Amino acid sequence: MAHHAASGKKPVITRTETIARTRLFRVEQVGLRFANGCEVNYERLRSSPSGAVLVVPMLDDSTVLLIREYAAGVERYELALPKGIIEEGESPFAAANREIMEEVGYGARQLTHLKSVTLAPGYFSHATHVVLAQELYPERREGDEPEAIEVVPWSLDRLTELCAHEECTEARSIAALFLVRELLAGRR
Repeated sequence: MAHHAASGKKPVITRTETIARTRLFRVEQVGLRFANGCEVNYERLRSSPSGAVLVVPMLDDSTVLLIREYAAGVERYELALPKGIIEEGESPFAAANREIMEEVGYGARQLTHLKSVTLAPGYFSHATHVVLAQELYPERREGDEPEAIEVVPWSLDRLTELCAHEECTEARSIAALFLVRELLAGRR
């Protein structure tokens, strides 16, 4: 049987303790007291407070520029959208433009924030800002990638085919592509 939050009140955080730390993450144990008096400990991953950007670079109204790069988490190459951490003092738009210059060799004259999304919000605080990049112009910047990134132009009309591709599993990229296809469908 599901227990619903009858009061609608958020649980009270009774304590927060860092139990592990790496270069990228902090693992915290969080004590919570719910409105019904139930007390529990949760673990959560904390990452950079500014979050990250995920960019949808549109070469034209139907062609997106994907990247194919090695994903250490799944130990294979992944076909996805360019993304990266927002550096301290950097705006999401500046980060988005920097990332596409480094990863796809283009800058954008027009940047639009579509939505901020989370990944596994039950234990991960990280927010990713989805940015639509249009009116692209060639400009390459040196990034910190260990090898040259393959850029793969893909038609939004072939989104079903992309989702069936064994190298396309990154949920944020898939969600962002559907958001953009819906947005641009009215303009085409």
